[in-house]
Amino acid sequence: MALKITNREIDGVAVVALDGRIVLGEETNALREKVKALLAEGKKKIVLNMDNAKQIDSAGLGTLVGLHSSAKTLGGSLRLCNLGTNFREVLQITKLLTVFDVSNTEADAVRSFPR
Repeated sequence: MALKITNREIDGVAVVALDGRIVLGEETNALREKVKALLAEGKKKIVLNMDNAKQIDSAGLGTLVGLHSSAKTLGGSLRLCNLGTNFREVLQITKLLTVFDVSNTEADAVRSFPR
């Protein structure tokens, strides 16, 4: 199942909704390209809505860390929201929960950015 990526803007925040698997190959490449394009457009506030993300592998985790780092380097910020139980556990086990700003809902994530 391919990763479906949709994005929209809410109060100056780019919200990227992910639907499917974040795994090595086309999926991680598509996600990387989408977020890098947003950063290139000058979007500094990005939320990844993980509500419909079904699975993630080590390549997917590496992609998220890389995007987080790229955003920071360019003066931006990448946040995650709507983590399912499995995603939360994976991020906790890998200690990545301490790296990412995580919100329970998309609205909370959007509000977490300074105005």
